[in-house]
Amino acid sequence: MGPLNTLVERFIPSALVFAIVLTVVVMIGALVLTDSGPVDVVKSWGDGLAGLLAFMTQMALILLLGYILANTGPVRWALLKLANVPKGRIMPYVFVALITCVAALFTWGLGLVVGAILATEVAAAARRRGEKLHFPLLVAGGYTGMAVWHMGYSGSAPLTAATPDSFLAEHIGETIPLTSTIFAAWNMITVAVALAVICAVFALLAPKKNDAVHEMPEHQMASDDVHYDVETPADKLDASRALTLIPGLLLLLYLVIHFRDGGSITLDIVNWSFLTIILLLVANPFVLIELTKRGASNVGEILLQFPLYAGIMGIMGGTGLIQVLSDSIVAVATPATFGMLAFFSAAIVNFFVPSGGGQAAVQGPVLLTAAEQLGVDPEVAIMALSYGDQLTNLIQPFWALPLLAIAKLRIRDILGYTLVVMIALGVVYTVAMLVIGPNPGG
Repeated sequence: MGPLNTLVERFIPSALVFAIVLTVVVMIGALVLTDSGPVDVVKSWGDGLAGLLAFMTQMALILLLGYILANTGPVRWALLKLANVPKGRIMPYVFVALITCVAALFTWGLGLVVGAILATEVAAAARRRGEKLHFPLLVAGGYTGMAVWHMGYSGSAPLTAATPDSFLAEHIGETIPLTSTIFAAWNMITVAVALAVICAVFALLAPKKNDAVHEMPEHQMASDDVHYDVETPADKLDASRALTLIPGLLLLLYLVIHFRDGGSITLDIVNWSFLTIILLLVANPFVLIELTKRGASNVGEILLQFPLYAGIMGIMGGTGLIQVLSDSIVAVATPATFGMLAFFSAAIVNFFVPSGGGQAAVQGPVLLTAAEQLGVDPEVAIMALSYGDQLTNLIQPFWALPLLAIAKLRIRDILGYTLVVMIALGVVYTVAMLVIGPNPGG
């Protein structure tokens, strides 16, 4: 594991650099593989830059709201209570991984922050009991949710395909309901198997009784609660519980009306449901503003990268490169093997396009076009992309950065463990795509 850790730390550039390099690669590909000239390529790229502005905001909100939700008083209190539950040599590692995965299935932004908080709090609780736990393995468990998140409630590709007027829905010509993707029986079974495998892997990875462990440093046990002073009438307003409770109740009423009238789950509804819970749980505007400031630093790279992904999408559509790539998939795939090959390709692409939303924009239309040519249901393409995207998150350092910053570790400290989990889940997802077949809807 050591050589791989060193390789990643020394030679893998930032996610932004990946996006820039991928832009150049796609431009060259369009010039070589299509009849487009340099002017056509640059024009397609420039015209596409603004194509994902609404989607970019939706993705940024999911991460920001997930961070805020994980740090609201009741959720933080629940995490502290949970941290005292697991004891012994094996259970703390299994427990952190399982709770993190459940949180990530609710929303990936929440899963990232819950993983970091729970790993540090379980480590702190163990220190107070005089027990020694291997902190890097706990943090690896706290990152494992990113290997299952795309099968859950905040999955970018399924939600985008279910959202009217989204770029995927427009490409298909209709929306794909979540009952055919996230809430399909075959996906729920895959989720259950994946969680069982993750728990088994962490049980096997737990250090033996006499093994050396790297404990969490004692100074990291300090509290980071929000503190504020109430001195002026304006401060009293900012400290008022009612001023967050009122919009929270209004949003709750809106969601009830939305679903009563037959409304579906879309990216916007997912975000409004998270915001509703936050407004109902947060102590006051003071706390909400402070948590927003803290969480905003995690959103910057998304805002910078998505125009580049949109530009790539513009090149692929404007030059006809998307048809060339989909034809190449059709040439080697059959209806029975399409899901597996699409999954493998998505796992590779994710290493260069670490955002699930960005990957849905870049690769989604390609896979959907190939699926249509082969007579494969579009939900197979959507979930193959989802499974592949989430799998290689375990060795892609981009999404680990917020968690590692909280835990004060380096990517090399956890990569060996997450690699083992990735291999095990790779088997699960490969088998799932083969079993699902080309027409799971019948």
